[in-house]
Amino acid sequence: MKDKYAIFTYVSSDIEATFIKENDVHFIPMKYMINSEDKLYTGIYDENILKDFYLAQKNGAVTKTTQIAPQIYSDIWEPIVKEGISIIYISLSSGLSSTYQSAVLAANELMDKYPDIKIIPIDSLAGTGGMSLLVERAIENKKNGMTIEDNAACLDEIKHNICHWFMVEDLMYLRRGGRISATTAIVGTTLNIKPILKINDEGKLVPIAKKRGIKAALKELVNLYEMASEGGEERVYITHADCIDNAKKLEKAILEKNPKCKITILMLNPIIGAHTGPGMIAILHFGKKR
Repeated sequence: MKDKYAIFTYVSSDIEATFIKENDVHFIPMKYMINSEDKLYTGIYDENILKDFYLAQKNGAVTKTTQIAPQIYSDIWEPIVKEGISIIYISLSSGLSSTYQSAVLAANELMDKYPDIKIIPIDSLAGTGGMSLLVERAIENKKNGMTIEDNAACLDEIKHNICHWFMVEDLMYLRRGGRISATTAIVGTTLNIKPILKINDEGKLVPIAKKRGIKAALKELVNLYEMASEGGEERVYITHADCIDNAKKLEKAILEKNPKCKITILMLNPIIGAHTGPGMIAILHFGKKR
């Protein structure tokens, strides 16, 4: 008999709405703020909501997020595990947030209370479309009859091959998050510097290059993709913070390098966008190395 389990993911996974509905993907919702106004992001992709969010940022709004407490996980998961359904939860990288630790605490408490079920949090070491790639694989594994333990083991293994290549448009958002100094942000903005970042093996966001101007930065993203790509019919996510023209340029350039790859372009969710700002763009794919 097949395991009965549900697949949950962190709300900042950027996944197409049709895929969510067709494959019964569940999210842990999270609050974010535009100035002093609280909003709730549920993970369901709505371009109008996202456009309004980035327009607010462009108009000078201060955007923030809050952490997910263990009790929120418990409140969402308990009605499910009461029915005898186990859970795989694909979390945002522990190198970017404490949400994974909160999920582990909640999972352990619920498994003590309901010893016949399993809740397996996966530290994705990933963000945005990187988590989406794991969700897609988790769904595929489940459809193929894989047990919850084997599915979780598979995800834990392949997560180390997810590549994240980012470009940030507005350096002031990195300054607010403590990624760069105020001086670096001001000088970089004056010189039109576009930092290139990746998520490293520890799941942390680190700068790896600086390019002057959008054109050079986009070219560098494509170069990084090409160096790490395994080619063939690979899945590629391009996520962008309301800069669709640049996303389309990346799509064209990637398809020139690998015509067989399958690309999904989505606007970046507000949970990550609150800390990266408008104009951020990323390429996410499985590769030879991070």
